[in-house]
Amino acid sequence: MLDQLDRIEKRYQEIEREIAMPEVASDLKRLQALAQERAGIEDAVTKYRQYKATSRSLEETKAMLTGELDADMVALVKQEIESLESKLDHLFQELKFALLPKDASEGRDIIMEIRAGAGGEEAGQFAADLFRMYSRYAQSKGWGVDVINVNETDIGSFKEIIFEIKGKGAFSRLRYERGVHRVQRVPVTESASRIHTSTATVAVLPEADEVEVSINPDDLKVDIFHSRGAGGQNVNKVATAVRITHLPTGVVATCQDERSQLRNRTKAMAVLRARLLDIEQRKQEEAVTRERRSQVGTGDRAERIRTYNFPQDRVTDHRIGLTLHNLPRILDGGLDELIDALAANDQMERLEKLLA
Repeated sequence: MLDQLDRIEKRYQEIEREIAMPEVASDLKRLQALAQERAGIEDAVTKYRQYKATSRSLEETKAMLTGELDADMVALVKQEIESLESKLDHLFQELKFALLPKDASEGRDIIMEIRAGAGGEEAGQFAADLFRMYSRYAQSKGWGVDVINVNETDIGSFKEIIFEIKGKGAFSRLRYERGVHRVQRVPVTESASRIHTSTATVAVLPEADEVEVSINPDDLKVDIFHSRGAGGQNVNKVATAVRITHLPTGVVATCQDERSQLRNRTKAMAVLRARLLDIEQRKQEEAVTRERRSQVGTGDRAERIRTYNFPQDRVTDHRIGLTLHNLPRILDGGLDELIDALAANDQMERLEKLLA
């Protein structure tokens, strides 16, 4: 492991030298790639340097015992040795996790997409519940939530809602939410008190920079239309809603939440870039391995990841076999315990693969 850290430190020094070169400073794409690579290994390099400095201090302190010392000094030196050994062991453990490769999307804002699945109107209500849950969670973190597009029913449930979450740590925390969520409860409209099972899908897309995803304007078909609200009624007499179709891939992004056509177009382009980046990342991953990216579960949208059971007041995450109670608190945005457990499991699994 220390040999690997030596190589990482040398690469870090190479990156520092490259970034200082005038020809690199004028190449925005190259500069951004190097900055991202440096950020990905900076924590490991910092801790490794601390580890080496502590190791040197330990050797120097041990050497003091070979000299002529009185009993009090011997006791003090031994106490310092114990402290340094403890610090060295702690740094060694931290280095293991620092070696884990960082996701290039780690610090990004995200676009989340929630869609009603099986279960009819109850699935739409569950989609609305999930949106409220993530909105409350984002609020607790001080993140901003901005709705991009919503397809709402007459009773306020969602067939689909697409929204942006901006804030430090948004992707790293909410990345584990992608997949199929299942709810088991008695719907309000159910007179026989029978428990229904419904689903909703959640997609989590890191936002893409314009530099990362190059889009030829000639490849876009842009449609302008009137915004519509629940039940299909017009909510804006001026045509401001925007639908953008990327012709080479068929990917479509729509935004009708803003009253300004320009703002709707800007938001729709952000969604389009995020979806195209997601497609490209999936292609790259499949080229390396047929398995999904190394994270908790596969993150595939066709996978059932979690069940919200109202009669038993429990939430079960099937990827790690974790069951928590106090369902109302979780649906009110209390997700930290779930996400902490998923993140810890993810780290352990990736560390085992790295050290295997």
